[in-house]
This record gives sequence, C-alpha cells and structure tokens, in this order.
Amino acid sequence: MMKKTRGFTLIELMIVLAVLSVIVAVGYPSYQEHVKKSRRAEGMGQLLELADRMERAYSDRGTYPAKGTVSEVYTATTDGGFYTLSIVTANNVSFTVSAAPTSLGGQNKDKCHTFTLTSLGKKSVSGGSHGVDKCWK
Repeated sequence: MMKKTRGFTLIELMIVLAVLSVIVAVGYPSYQEHVKKSRRAEGMGQLLELADRMERAYSDRGTYPAKGTVSEVYTATTDGGFYTLSIVTANNVSFTVSAAPTSLGGQNKDKCHTFTLTSLGKKSVSGGSHGVDKCWK
C-alpha cells in the first residue's frame, strides 16, 4: 500500500512563482514613484522652511541674506540628502529660493525636478515633465 505524502507539486510552486512575479512587476514601479513622491514632499517642506528662515532673517536685519549664503539661515541639503537648497536671488526687498534634486536615489529623474519659491509666495517647477499643479500639492 502506498503512503500518501503531503506537500506541493512542482507545478503548484511554478504557478505561485509566476503570480508573485507579476505582482512584483506591476507593484515595483508604483512603489518607486511613491518613494520619489515622499522625497519630493520632504524637499518642498524644507524649501518652505528655508523661505520662513529668510523672512526671519529679514525681520532681524532689514534685508534678506545674499545669494548663495544658505548656511547663514538653514542647511544646504534636505535631511535625506535628496535635494540641494539654494538662494537663487536675494536683495533688500525680495528673494527666490530653490530645491534642486540630487542624483542620490535617482531623485534627479523625478517628474517635478526643481522647485522654486519667491518671497511673494509664487511657486514654480522646472526641468521636469509635470507642471506646478501636479508638483506643488
């Protein structure tokens, strides 16, 4: 009399492997886009923080810090290192700050690319395939 063994057949294992492969193939690009989006949110948040620090410096001194002197008021890169913050222009009455993506983690291939913010609150993006509406949410 033959003893019945428990376990999976090779065909069952191959089907499970095929299903998992399809799930991974569909899910991984979505996951990567989600990661870039969260890094983008960090860049925008810290760009807004830089603008806030610029306003505080103006309150203290009566003028905005000069172009290229981010370290006077804030850090030059975001906490994760995925964006570089900079003062693009600054004078006695206005400023423009930007957050440019770094190559770390492929963030420089993001659809929004570089974020810009002025002292008047005007938001813009450049270098990417998405516009202001999709990027500044």
